[in-house]
Amino acid sequence: MNAGPARIVVVGTAGHVDHGKSTLVRALTGTDPDRLAEEKARGLTIDLGFAWHTLPSGAVASFVDVPGHEDFIRNALAGAGAIDVALLVVAADEGPMPQTREHLAILDQLRVEHGVIALTKTDLVDEEWLPLVRDDVQALVAGTTLESAPIIAISARTGDGLERISEALDDLLEHLPPARDAGRARLSVDRVFSMPGFGTVVTGTLRDGVIAVGDALEILPAGRETRARGVQMHGRAVERALPGTRAAVNLVGVDTDDLERGDLIAAPGAYRATRLVDATIELLPDADAPLRHDAQVALFHGAAEIIARIRLIGERRIEPGGTGYVQLHLARPTVLAAGDRLVLRLPSPSATIGGGVVLDPHPPHRHRRFTDDVVERFRVMESDRPESRVFQALTERGPCASDALEAAPLGLTSAALDQVLEALEAEGRAVRLDGSIWATAESWAGLAGRIRGRLADYHRAHPLRHGPPREELRGRLGLDPAPFAAALHHAESEGWLARDGAQGIPRLVDHQVSFSAAQTAKVDALMARFAAAPHTPPGRAEAVEAVGAD
Repeated sequence: MNAGPARIVVVGTAGHVDHGKSTLVRALTGTDPDRLAEEKARGLTIDLGFAWHTLPSGAVASFVDVPGHEDFIRNALAGAGAIDVALLVVAADEGPMPQTREHLAILDQLRVEHGVIALTKTDLVDEEWLPLVRDDVQALVAGTTLESAPIIAISARTGDGLERISEALDDLLEHLPPARDAGRARLSVDRVFSMPGFGTVVTGTLRDGVIAVGDALEILPAGRETRARGVQMHGRAVERALPGTRAAVNLVGVDTDDLERGDLIAAPGAYRATRLVDATIELLPDADAPLRHDAQVALFHGAAEIIARIRLIGERRIEPGGTGYVQLHLARPTVLAAGDRLVLRLPSPSATIGGGVVLDPHPPHRHRRFTDDVVERFRVMESDRPESRVFQALTERGPCASDALEAAPLGLTSAALDQVLEALEAEGRAVRLDGSIWATAESWAGLAGRIRGRLADYHRAHPLRHGPPREELRGRLGLDPAPFAAALHHAESEGWLARDGAQGIPRLVDHQVSFSAAQTAKVDALMARFAAAPHTPPGRAEAVEAVGAD
């Protein structure tokens, strides 16, 4: 086994039906991406196809070939969710067509900022015609993320221009940022199949972490445990797949019926499913109508399609070309992370209407639509300042472990989250209660006041006891065990709380068990009776009666 090539870039095709996407991929790679018998019989791409090509630098372009026909746009979207580079294909003899425009709009909403535009079938047009098509394409991509993409004329039949396509893809590597490794691997499944002698295999593009042979994994949203029996990249067995690469993972203990396209294979405990999502969305300028409150849309994320109902925040509608805040109510549990891009389509009539970005995949509750503090919360979560987003999350959750802040939903690595928390602590806005348990300074001040108040009340009611049982106090404060233990630790470090005995009974430091003069006289008299008759001491009932104890 080996670790694979030094650099892999995932390239997604886009363009109108019959403009030559699959033919171009086949000419570049020598592999036919149309893998289904029906596709070969009809000469029409129906589902996702895959192939790879070694670029001049030695890096590998991993192609995801998508259908161009509007009837299969849902399959195309399943392949567009995690690509690095777009290969937009426009036939020179037809120019831009409806699906060219829709695919381009999808790439723009997904913020695919790197790409190459291939003018195919140049052998079918006159030399005078080609500049006119090029002008049409440049006008089409103006103002989009592919505005600066090189336009290369090619003929897959003659081979003219294929080398320039490879060189252009290679040139893009200089501008592509390295794939992010947040230590929380997730692979959105775009294909599930069974291999004789191996069992269930899933494929997809790996994000935010590494999957290695033997790794424990979790299938989401079902929450089922599994393990990586084997990992492949481009048909070769490897020890591990790296972030930003397409991988095939052989899973242990699951059947193909246990998975479907859009499921997530992830590091255990790193993600959890949700049905309520805060997001900001953008409507396409050519959308047919404004987006209104309670509209139903098809939401595309990774390789998943989910029906969602839109709850507009702070607005009564979003006009074409406009943006707005929304809370999405998903029809089924789905896994998302802050910063993930979304594509929105109307289920009927079927049309792409816009896109968006996840702000918070685990909002605390259903928001009121026109409340100022709710709108301000969205502005904070949209902020590019991680300190603001972390402080907001910590304010909403109260004292909790940094893990509970969920670095993934905040769009931060665990290390980055720790740095932000430490910066907030230095500013006096956050308090580390103990270990990884944090609270805002305001939240801690409020909790400390409640602890003091509960203990003071208990001491007044039970002056002869050191303090309340720990679980009784925790229940009254409504804290989980870990934050409660951390709160007691921090209060002790501040000097106003003490813990007595093996059970660590909490008390205020100025509370001491003491008797009044009358109580002292009764105790002394009882102890004298014990001393006078050590072999026949008073019984329990007599002792209680003698001192008046409860």
